[in-house]
Amino acid sequence: MQINISDERCPLRKMLEIIGGKWTMLIIFQINDRTIRYGELKRSIVGISEKMLISQLKLLCEKGIVNKKYFPEIPPKVEYTLTNSGKELLPIINQIIEFGISHKF
Repeated sequence: MQINISDERCPLRKMLEIIGGKWTMLIIFQINDRTIRYGELKRSIVGISEKMLISQLKLLCEKGIVNKKYFPEIPPKVEYTLTNSGKELLPIINQIIEFGISHKF
């Protein structure tokens, strides 16, 4: 398959806009097949700032990769899960991990 990467509609460019950030794949990988609360997700990703995590989660929700469920309690409770599209990314992320392991990165 040949794609024109200089075209702003390029599928590779579009996907990199979504998952190409420093933290995005780590967030997706940490959520994985489970339901996770915000605090647990924040603790599981060492080094991410609260501002960055919030902005990346917002982007992933807008793009249909992550579902956010809000419970109007005190204190507020928020849970995140992957959408079906998000779950489709897990094998790709696992391949990237395996590539890194096999090439000793």
